[in-house]
Amino acid sequence: MSVTEQPAPSSGPGPDGDAAADRLRDRISADSLTTRRDYLRIVTTVSGGLAIGGIGVAAGILHRHGDSESLPQPKKVTDRLSPGQSVAFRYPGDEDRAVAVRLGDGSLVGYSAVCTHLACGVLWREDRGPDGELYCPCHEGVFDARTGEVTAGPPPRPLPKVFLTERPDGSVWAVATARSGEPAKDALCRQFGDDHPADAAQLGCPGAARPKAAESRRT
Repeated sequence: MSVTEQPAPSSGPGPDGDAAADRLRDRISADSLTTRRDYLRIVTTVSGGLAIGGIGVAAGILHRHGDSESLPQPKKVTDRLSPGQSVAFRYPGDEDRAVAVRLGDGSLVGYSAVCTHLACGVLWREDRGPDGELYCPCHEGVFDARTGEVTAGPPPRPLPKVFLTERPDGSVWAVATARSGEPAKDALCRQFGDDHPADAAQLGCPGAARPKAAESRRT
């Protein structure tokens, strides 16, 4: 079951009617991930010129998911997420739309749910291939559900990742983010910084502070 599984309005019999109903269903589902404030921001971008807005998103002038230099607070996403399910949530901030997906093989992945084209809502469609796909119905953008990479349409960059962890009780938590295309190690090293020196050292982050015991032995 995915967040896109909502009753589709009738569009008349035949293949063309079915396709139109599917497109309408996807737009309604995407709209459900977009708040009134999101719409106002998008409308403002459109009123200023779609080309300018698109360049701004692509060039990083506008806010991007995961831009914070500090490690966000962990946030509980859901009590449990079974294979073939997805859930929409907000992370790291209340304005940051995100989606968590449990793929068929049990893998847990999380991404920003904001398309890197013009910031429309991104959905997971379970029935598109073995892993499904992440899909933006506004301009037919498609992303690989396992990696977040662009596979079709106009999006210029991959979806920013949200790092998820599963606790022993089965609950799923968001714990960190990455910028679009940023390697996981670089993202975590950037956010751990000086606040989590032990974790940074364990990851082998450049410039990570050495444990105090090691420093005392050197002196």
